[in-house]
Amino acid sequence: MEPLELCRDILAKAKALGAEESAVVVSRSTEVSLVRRAGKLEQATQASSLGASLSLLVNDRYSVHSTSDLRPAALDAFLERAIAATRVLEPEPERRQPPAELCGRYTSEAVLDRFDPGWESLTAEQRRDQAERLEACVDALPTRDQVLSATMYVGDSIGETARVLSNGFENVSRGTGYGHGAEMTLLEPGGRRPEGSSYFSATHLADLPPPEHIAAECWKRAEQRLASGPAPSGRYPMLLQNSSVGRILGVLGGPLSGSELHQGRSFLAGKKGERIAASGLTILDDPTIPRGLGSRPFDGDCLYARPFSVIEAGVLQNYYINVYYGRKLGMEPTTGGRSNWVVTPGARSVDAITKDLDRCIVVTGFLGGNSNGLTGDFSFGVQGLLLEHGEVVKHLSEMNVSGNIGELLMNFGEAADDVWKWSGVRTPSLLFEGVQFSGT
Repeated sequence: MEPLELCRDILAKAKALGAEESAVVVSRSTEVSLVRRAGKLEQATQASSLGASLSLLVNDRYSVHSTSDLRPAALDAFLERAIAATRVLEPEPERRQPPAELCGRYTSEAVLDRFDPGWESLTAEQRRDQAERLEACVDALPTRDQVLSATMYVGDSIGETARVLSNGFENVSRGTGYGHGAEMTLLEPGGRRPEGSSYFSATHLADLPPPEHIAAECWKRAEQRLASGPAPSGRYPMLLQNSSVGRILGVLGGPLSGSELHQGRSFLAGKKGERIAASGLTILDDPTIPRGLGSRPFDGDCLYARPFSVIEAGVLQNYYINVYYGRKLGMEPTTGGRSNWVVTPGARSVDAITKDLDRCIVVTGFLGGNSNGLTGDFSFGVQGLLLEHGEVVKHLSEMNVSGNIGELLMNFGEAADDVWKWSGVRTPSLLFEGVQFSGT
């Protein structure tokens, strides 16, 4: 059966076995990846998958099940076991599906443009050529003699998902994805082997940067690790590089969620409508961006996926509340999880911002760390650059940045104009004042 037909069949069988409500998702995907190193194809893989997931409500008891065995006899046995297992659980009437009038596609698949039709004609030779071109660009770097080893990655995927709910909602969607990147290890006197990498993702092949850019970016990040070490501990202005902003903003993900609010583990509880950041900071959740990596026509509950403000001019506007936790908390649902986070860019370049600072630390990447959603405290290992009036004076490593995300947001200075496009966090580089760094 085709995925949509299979969804309908499973739904009908679940109803016949006693399910009050059910939601079925059948998905299939194919992924292809190539790895080149030292002028040779080191690895080539292709993986295909087909599976179904099923959520059930039986006598107000809720459960979720999945299987990759879609043979008719196996599915029948799977459904019987799933229904039987659900009957012994504790009641959760809040798990009921949303009303049908709340479900649907806010934006059409054509507008979202998440499917690249060129994927279907992509050949093995073309994929090989992509990897070879990327390796040739790395080999052509003027500083190639400093590269101990380099590895190139080229991958792409296609997925199709059919979804049917017992409230009447149905949908079939397709999407593609591409990822190109490189990693390199450099030679350094004294035996150190600094590493750097660059990786870019997009829904359409044409949206990836050219291989020359990927190679140059990989070298730049590796070169920034040469002769690196800690700077003196203290408070510095911190410029978060656009590609790394998501690690810090991600600290907000848990505290904004309905689950953390319900369990009393969010430092943002009760702060809707209050100022939690400097007035210059605005974060929009926008699932309607064409070709966006986080774009979608509906959310996990199949509610219309609409843009909404998370933080507007520093004021908290919305939490992430799905249907289940909306009922638990007595709140109107917004959506269960973020799509594309968009931070409003500023008018100045990174160079212009840093030239006006006597000294600042540019954070180019993170190395481990943790955060506490109840307090907002965080601590992360970082790598980056120490700048004085925009000039690099030291490559940084073996340092930590720590603080409280609430205080950090209140110390937001300005956004640069360099929006990062290859992520679900579409943000420019961001400047924060008075951030605590631990080094020497």
